[in-house]
Amino acid sequence: MTVVKWVVGIAGAVLVTANLYDMVRALVVPRPHTSGPVAVASRVVRNTLQAGVGRVGSFAARDHLLTTLEPAVMLLRLGIWLSAGLAGFALIIWSTGNTSFGHSFIEAGSSIFTLGFATENHPAPEVVAFLAAAFGLLVIALQIAYLPALYDSFNRRETLVTMLESRAGTPAWGPELLARHHLVGIEGNLPVFYGEWERWSADVAESHTTYPALIYMRSPHPTNSWLVGLIAVLDSAALYMAVCPTAAPAEARLCVRMGFTCLRDIARAIRIPFDPDPRPDAGIELPFEDFVAAVARLEQAGVPLERTAEEAWPHFQGWRVNYESTAYTLTNIVFAPPGAWTGGRRYPEGATDATSFPQRPVDRRPDKPEGDRVQSA
Repeated sequence: MTVVKWVVGIAGAVLVTANLYDMVRALVVPRPHTSGPVAVASRVVRNTLQAGVGRVGSFAARDHLLTTLEPAVMLLRLGIWLSAGLAGFALIIWSTGNTSFGHSFIEAGSSIFTLGFATENHPAPEVVAFLAAAFGLLVIALQIAYLPALYDSFNRRETLVTMLESRAGTPAWGPELLARHHLVGIEGNLPVFYGEWERWSADVAESHTTYPALIYMRSPHPTNSWLVGLIAVLDSAALYMAVCPTAAPAEARLCVRMGFTCLRDIARAIRIPFDPDPRPDAGIELPFEDFVAAVARLEQAGVPLERTAEEAWPHFQGWRVNYESTAYTLTNIVFAPPGAWTGGRRYPEGATDATSFPQRPVDRRPDKPEGDRVQSA
């Protein structure tokens, strides 16, 4: 074997080994994987596609395109891993056999895809062909195992998001969540509700840092969003503790704590900077006037307020400062639906995506079948 073939063979072995490490690190190791050529390529392609989708003026058209974006990125990753393996094994086959360079790629492809129509009658290339076949099976097996785990996490996430529609409307809004519970007299369910969302936040923190693709996967309903839903739940808990400190359950505090911990874990996974210990008087983007209107809405719904809007504002601000900036950055990155109190978006000039407040269902009763519709904002 010549020096050139030795160098080429070593380069092929390094390429295959690095490719296997990158694949196992991304699909098997339960920690965020944001480095490596495949992760970088996925990020570049995702950002490029999002920049193109961001120029679409219609929310419906943009949402339709974004639903297919992350699956396309996942297929890209699979293609990169297979292509890198094909190139690596082709280099090894060429360095250990007597075939031409072009035919080495044919042999590598025949082995990786387990076709077996092209092999060289020589012990060394045949051993490499077996290894290449094992590599191909490993890639497909890991992908087969990866997709069910991914969609299982997605389904667990979407269950509570879908249930939130009847409690907080769509897009979900924190003040509406509190108002609806008091309007129908089920505020006693809020401790259990906040406990469920605390566990949900812990589950999302684990799954979305292990599988970052979940961050960009959209809900089946265009106006639902895991991120908008989480912001609404955190806002409702923070609002409840601010205006009704005695009546607010302890579970509300735990929910907020786990909620902003979840957002920060996701931010670390995709390298979004944030202040880990903000001052309660650092200020938030939400205007005070919007807060006053929300408190008035709660009073109209019959919530027994213990503080005025002016008294409650510093307390609400002290809670929201822990998650607002991170949440706003994430909603902008994933093009979340334009829900109330969820920050701005990178929409093109002239886009028609106005902030959307949830609409109340018509209240139909036997004595008034035509019903009444009360606006939530």
